[in-house]
Amino acid sequence: MEQRPRIDGHTLLAGVIGWPVAHSRSPLMHNFWLEKSGVNGVYVPLPVAPGQFEAAVHGLRAAGFRGVNVTIPHKEAAYRIVDRLDRSAERSGSVNTLVFAENGTIEGYSTDGDGFVANVEAHGIEVAGGRALLLGAGGAARAIAASLLDRGVKVIVANRTRARAQALAASLDGIELIDWEQAGQALPSCTLLVNTTSIGMEGVAGGAFPFSLELASPDLVVCDIVYVPRQTALLEQAAARGLRTVDGLGMLIHQAGEGFRKWFGAVPDMGPKVEALLDADLRRARAG
Repeated sequence: MEQRPRIDGHTLLAGVIGWPVAHSRSPLMHNFWLEKSGVNGVYVPLPVAPGQFEAAVHGLRAAGFRGVNVTIPHKEAAYRIVDRLDRSAERSGSVNTLVFAENGTIEGYSTDGDGFVANVEAHGIEVAGGRALLLGAGGAARAIAASLLDRGVKVIVANRTRARAQALAASLDGIELIDWEQAGQALPSCTLLVNTTSIGMEGVAGGAFPFSLELASPDLVVCDIVYVPRQTALLEQAAARGLRTVDGLGMLIHQAGEGFRKWFGAVPDMGPKVEALLDADLRRARAG
């Protein structure tokens, strides 16, 4: 492996904007990729307080950054600030990746949906046709729903607050709604179950799914975008019934790859080494 160049006047710059942002694993992942690729670049965490996002973005662009990832609470502000929305961002209604183009414009992308699909397919599961029960109606849910619809999957959405589910359905053609308490009734006809809620996430109190997996088809694939812990209660229940499962860590990796390619002009290593790196870091954080 070629030794990574030292930071100098030619170093390519990117980062992640959030508030807070110290918990983000993106710097660990991107800097691993940079080292593996031999690219003279660096990716840094950028804590930006609410109300300072627009000024920070223009400052970073003026300072020569190639772009940034955007996380809570700035995704809506990112959607408003861009000069050009990629179709992925238009479909998902959100932006998590900004690219500062050479002509001075800011391009906005949403990589969550395609990152989810890429992760599922990396597990040897084709995402095409069939029916998916999607739990949740937030930004990640909309991005995933859009990517599933684009691949011919029929999407059923259940959310604890029905008004949010209705808003999601109004933004994307082809969404079917089901009440949260009745969601289990859709399982027999579904090939994919996707949890986009915080239920099962470490440190998040309260909440439970309104069903068990007793009615699930034996062909059902159960996915959870939560990755702390990697094996959520939902995935454990699915595995105990012999169902195939997909955890959320791979989505984190795959959604990051598009920005890396655009900023640094290299193809990131999506193999088991980066997954092992992130998994080990998460284990250390939980133990500490």
